[in-house]
Amino acid sequence: MQYHLFSHNDLDGVSCGILAKLAFGDKINVHYLSVNRIDYHVEEFLKRTSNEQKEHILYITDISVNQENEKRLEEFVNKGGSVQLIDHHKTALHLNQYNWGHVKVEEAEGKKASATSLFYKYLIEKEIIKPAKVLEDYVELVRQYDTWDWDKNANFSAKRLNDLLYMQSIDEFEESMLERIKQYEQFSFDDFEVKLLDLEEKKTERYIRRKRKELIQTFIENLCVGIVHAESYHSELGNTLGKEYPHLDCIVILNMGSKKVGFRTIHDHIDVSEFAGKFGGGGHAKAAGCTLTTEAFKLFVEKPFQLKPLKEDARHNQLNVKERCALYENRDDDLFLLYKKENGLWVIEKNHKMVSHTSPSFEAAERHLKRTYQVGLAKDDKLIDYLLKDAKQG
Repeated sequence: MQYHLFSHNDLDGVSCGILAKLAFGDKINVHYLSVNRIDYHVEEFLKRTSNEQKEHILYITDISVNQENEKRLEEFVNKGGSVQLIDHHKTALHLNQYNWGHVKVEEAEGKKASATSLFYKYLIEKEIIKPAKVLEDYVELVRQYDTWDWDKNANFSAKRLNDLLYMQSIDEFEESMLERIKQYEQFSFDDFEVKLLDLEEKKTERYIRRKRKELIQTFIENLCVGIVHAESYHSELGNTLGKEYPHLDCIVILNMGSKKVGFRTIHDHIDVSEFAGKFGGGGHAKAAGCTLTTEAFKLFVEKPFQLKPLKEDARHNQLNVKERCALYENRDDDLFLLYKKENGLWVIEKNHKMVSHTSPSFEAAERHLKRTYQVGLAKDDKLIDYLLKDAKQG
């Protein structure tokens, strides 16, 4: 019997490969693939094995197939072949209609699943591997990183595990993790890795500071999005920008070299997998992606090309600090004063003239202001000058 695994080429997908090699050793052929390559490889595999289905067992993890390959896989199974697809993306739930499909977004209520955590449970239930503390530690780090529970739980070891993958080749990472899991009872990083990861963290912070200055804002359909061009650190960049600019519905990250688009959001009411689906992509509710199609290029590159970068909030203010009143400015040097009236409503002045908009809270007022006028918090001296001018005019 020959075993085969096609898996995604990110941390979750590679970790499925690590579990497969622990389970089957040299008997399994593992291939790590991008979303764009999976269907080609599945089709080629099915062609090669068309007359020997009973001799092959195929696993597909952390990635799904197109409609044509769904039918081909079903035919392969009907002729005696063995297939098990394990995924956790909402866009793949329809594959549960097949006996070979196992797609779960959550392991249990409130606990998000990853492909690695689902595959680990599958291998244990089938008695292919035995549970172990070091494996449970590793699988949970992968699950938390892939579902972004690490951010909620402040589990930085999960993020560091992903950093470690991208600091070396997949083969090197795979070999290192297999050796560690086989030798130790608990999972941890060694001293050299900790030093490397500390350096990588500083490098990431510098990169994000630079990219923050390039963020542009626009509306696409009914979403207020921030667009940035970046080749690296997409998850960290999207998460940081989303938190710093919560008025944006999502962050769109463009990689022109690979012709890929990434979507990230911090909001529970926004599902970026649906947004990505409009351009032939998919993913999770808070992290998704697609290929840079002609339509996507027009929307995310061509149309916003002339826009100026979004104004950043001043970072070291002592007076203009978003309390009773706050002054904002945009790239056109317009000034906006946000303050609370005696009736409890928050109002906006633009260049000393009242704007016909009121809000029940500071947060709602600032959100409207930033989405409408693309402003950033002004420095202290500008607030003082603005108020002095108001006093003179009064």
